[in-house]
Amino acid sequence: MTLTIDPIKGLRGAMRPPSDKSLTHRAYMFAAIAKGDSLVQNPLRGEDCESTLACLAQMGLTFEWLNETTVRIRPAAEWTQPTDHLDCGNSGTTMRLMSGLIASRDLDVTMIGDASLSKRPMKRIAEPLRLMGATVEGDTPPLHIKGSSHLKGIDYQSPVASAQIKSCTLLAGLRAEGETWVTEPSLSRDHTERMLTALGVPLLRDGDKRVGVTGGAEFGGFEFDVPGDISSVAFFMVAAAILPTSRLEIKDLSVNPSRTGIFDVFLEAGIPCILEEEREVLGEPVTDLVVASPFEKKRSFEISGPLVPRLIDEIPVLAVLATQCQGTTVIKDARELRVKESDRIELVADGLRRMGASVETFEDGMAIEGPVKLQGTYIDAHHDHRIAMAFAVAGLAAEGQTTIDGAESIATSFPSFESELRRLTVEG
Repeated sequence: MTLTIDPIKGLRGAMRPPSDKSLTHRAYMFAAIAKGDSLVQNPLRGEDCESTLACLAQMGLTFEWLNETTVRIRPAAEWTQPTDHLDCGNSGTTMRLMSGLIASRDLDVTMIGDASLSKRPMKRIAEPLRLMGATVEGDTPPLHIKGSSHLKGIDYQSPVASAQIKSCTLLAGLRAEGETWVTEPSLSRDHTERMLTALGVPLLRDGDKRVGVTGGAEFGGFEFDVPGDISSVAFFMVAAAILPTSRLEIKDLSVNPSRTGIFDVFLEAGIPCILEEEREVLGEPVTDLVVASPFEKKRSFEISGPLVPRLIDEIPVLAVLATQCQGTTVIKDARELRVKESDRIELVADGLRRMGASVETFEDGMAIEGPVKLQGTYIDAHHDHRIAMAFAVAGLAAEGQTTIDGAESIATSFPSFESELRRLTVEG
């Protein structure tokens, strides 16, 4: 699918962003292991989350859509052996987190994915599961797991800050003997920990970077209204910041501190964000947010160190922001971008250069000079949803038309992206 973008003056109005993908995945998986039925309201209906629900259904979970926005989920009394491979589609979260659930049960499962997912590293979650006693074959998909209901708890030192490694290991630890600990070099997203705590599962803590669970913990069914996804709304936030006549109101946004690195960047760049009516839903902080075009020049910024895990998915569109900021923006310690759905460092750099920006790349990031007047061009998104949306934002601020090939991938996380863009557009 090709997406054509023309320049506009701004975005104005209110939006409720697509529901948080990470929280939707976890809501489905936690409902699958709860003791009783759960109601999940406003889950993301993107392809990635649908893959999670379909895989769980192959192992005995049943679900019923009560209306367009609410699904009732009934866990299986005992998980059953699937009769076919579990197809995770394009979703690394589905494959990595579900591996922890499968590994702690007496199941023999092969997990597969699309061409993009089949290139992504799985050794990072296979290693702790093997140490716990599961058999895991495949350092990239297909991933073959022979689980065991007799896993042993471990004390695992993760080589990288990764919520997927941490969550996979902790989910396996819920059914393992003894305590299971994960230590990270820096704090990654903590959705799993927050949800477990809200459901009454006692977490073990030892400082900010070390967390654990005790095997045998259980919890009942729950109700959860999934808030908006900051990784998805980031594209609209950046667009509102760089287009001169913008004022965007964002409703029901998840603002988990382990995910709000974009606020740090906006503060450093001199872009105001106004948070209103802060509240909490199943352990997750939620707020309304206003972003408006700043009158002063935007400043360059740096993304590095502990900030990276808090905004790893937003870096492509923040690189677009950097082209409109005064000075040199430096992004480093982000080598993880090279093993996402695509090599995002190279694709972002190549696309921005094609639009007239000066970008230097290195192994773990890039340096971007600004400000520059971008020029519309042709972009091959390589079927990466975040690349496609990032360059759609760039196209809004460019001179001339921008054409993005491979934009069908946007449906994995933000099916209504184009229609929302059109609805909020202030014409030139």
